[in-house]
Amino acid sequence: MFKRGSVIAFALMVAGLVWLIARREVIAVSAPALAVQVAAMVLMIAARITFGRRSFHAAANPTAGGLVTTGPYRWLRHPIYAAILYFIWSTALDHHSAQAIAAALVVTGGAVVRMLAEETLLLQTYPEYAGYRSRTARVIPFLL
Repeated sequence: MFKRGSVIAFALMVAGLVWLIARREVIAVSAPALAVQVAAMVLMIAARITFGRRSFHAAANPTAGGLVTTGPYRWLRHPIYAAILYFIWSTALDHHSAQAIAAALVVTGGAVVRMLAEETLLLQTYPEYAGYRSRTARVIPFLL
């Protein structure tokens, strides 16, 4: 159930991104929003480097090798999803279009479902995840 929902959620995230690309609203136009997008890309790269050579799983399967709690994972449980959301919302708000905001909502919905599915599977795979989850923000440090 979690895996199927995660695959559907991933498809929603891709669909939202494709929607923004098709509308030519994927890149922000103002300097502050572009700065957020650059920071989001840096966060994404740092998270991928920290996560290591583990493979990508569309079904949100936890990967072997233990729980990662260093680098950006020290502050965020889902820094890759956080980077995607920061990037998408900075452009959606910057373009001021209802369709861009709708696309960002689609991406956000997909990301939320994936995060919840991954957290459920991580709790089953890594018992220490419960403690990590209690002390680490999901996508916004010190808030959420």
